[in-house]
Amino acid sequence: MFQSVLPAGPHTHPAPSLQRIHLMLVDDDAEFRGAVMAALQCCSDITPVAAAASRADGLALLSRAPADVMLVAPALPDGSGLEVIRAAVRRWPGCAVMVATTLGDRADLLDCIEAGAAGYLPKDSAPGHILDEIRGLSNGGGSINPLIAHRILMRSRRGEPALSTYEAQALELIARGFTADEAARRMEVSRHTVSSFVRSVYARMQALAASRPDGLAS
Repeated sequence: MFQSVLPAGPHTHPAPSLQRIHLMLVDDDAEFRGAVMAALQCCSDITPVAAAASRADGLALLSRAPADVMLVAPALPDGSGLEVIRAAVRRWPGCAVMVATTLGDRADLLDCIEAGAAGYLPKDSAPGHILDEIRGLSNGGGSINPLIAHRILMRSRRGEPALSTYEAQALELIARGFTADEAARRMEVSRHTVSSFVRSVYARMQALAASRPDGLAS
């Protein structure tokens, strides 16, 4: 069953000057949903608007007003989270989808990215990191880890996706284990610029996947 989620407590209402980020969650992990809600308790700029614990209920949420960011589990009790990701980016082009993952998830994160995800969030993330990632995605950034960066670089050497010099440099640094902040300092650009490089690469991968006859990842 999906449920509406209303912010509780006096500290959850944003100041009038702040732009509110509307967040939806599609994940059957009650502990993770609770961790996200706890992180949001004293957050003034992110408002949880609804949550679902299944593929069917996640798809049903798409009949509502669009969210700015949606957190989706790659595997749900009644099917794949990929279906929710694909449907969300078709229905809500302005919504940034982030995959919530655990170490044991078998889902291929590249498949999730090609389905339309703009980043991933480890479920054991600290509360501050959860908030930062939601804000970053809402502002047009994308999250990445060394494994994803390495696999994208391997693909680019086969011609897809084509990378600019700066995109390749950013991915090379991240593949070597540097954080986005560290990569930005080495490249003498902002962290937001590195995140924008990542998001741009993801968008190119998504366009390539959509252009294939079956619409699936290679």
